[in-house]
Amino acid sequence: MFNAMAFKKMTKNIVADEEGVTAIEYGLIAIAMAALLSVVMASDGGFVTALEDAFQAIADMLNDFSAGIGAGGGK
Repeated sequence: MFNAMAFKKMTKNIVADEEGVTAIEYGLIAIAMAALLSVVMASDGGFVTALEDAFQAIADMLNDFSAGIGAGGGK
């Protein structure tokens, strides 16, 4: 037989239960970040090109520095 009081109590417990809410929030944040990164990376390519240029400049500086050490120019 259907017990209205038990159903009401169970419904209140389900509504008041907040377990899993944080996981859902983190999931939504992860989805938003993935969408944002997809838009940035797939846009006109300016961001990716600038990033590649920056890493190439760092690699060039490291190569110049290590060449100076190999030639006795560094300390």
